[in-house]
Amino acid sequence: MPAQIHVFRCLSDNIGALVYDPNTGACAAIDAPEEGPIMAALAQMGWRLTDILITHRHFDHVQAAAAIKAKTGCRVVAPLKAREAVPHADAYVREGDTVKVGDLEAHVWETPGHCSDHVSYWFAPERAVFAGDTLFTLGCGRVLDGSYPDLWSSLQRLMALPEEARVYSGHDYTLSNGRFALAADPDNAALQARVAEAEAAAKEGRFLVPSTIGMEKATNPFLRAGEPTLAKAVQQEGADAFGVFQALREWKNRF
Repeated sequence: MPAQIHVFRCLSDNIGALVYDPNTGACAAIDAPEEGPIMAALAQMGWRLTDILITHRHFDHVQAAAAIKAKTGCRVVAPLKAREAVPHADAYVREGDTVKVGDLEAHVWETPGHCSDHVSYWFAPERAVFAGDTLFTLGCGRVLDGSYPDLWSSLQRLMALPEEARVYSGHDYTLSNGRFALAADPDNAALQARVAEAEAAAKEGRFLVPSTIGMEKATNPFLRAGEPTLAKAVQQEGADAFGVFQALREWKNRF
């Protein structure tokens, strides 16, 4: 039986996600933004939590991990580089490691840029990547203690995934990302349709997570930095894609 993935809101704009293996009954939460919604989602689905997979050390992704571990007895897996911020983890992972959730297996990719310790979890048979705050629907993470070259490299790596791969991000910033994307790429018909879809979803209490790699490559300005229209939008005609990307991200910081 295929894996089941359930997404829901936590805090004001965090996205919670549960990954369930029906063959073994194992279930992982991706990050631990808020105890109440995670426990409610588990009860709603009738699943028992066995694991928490942390993408990075920021408080809104780890703050509930200790309490949920105490309540459920689950295993906490965190990036090795986030060891000091997540001292209660049971296992620490780095580039090239794999994590088992029942019979499901996730490849650990170090995807720094937003912060230096960030990892993503790629469940290849399920065609699902949990990208935390690296890649959002119509956007990407802000560079905090990472670097622009690192974030660009991480995004390029995610872009190389199959177009049908589903992208589960750590926040729902889709409407604000869409406003910026339209300012940068106003004549993109696919983007116009995607923003309209996001607006309709928001009115219905839904959100556009997951997205897909193919959809993001067609609509996300940060993944389209090699396009002349995006270079023109930031007065970087003739610059390489990385230079355009950095200019776009700095514009978004001020937008």
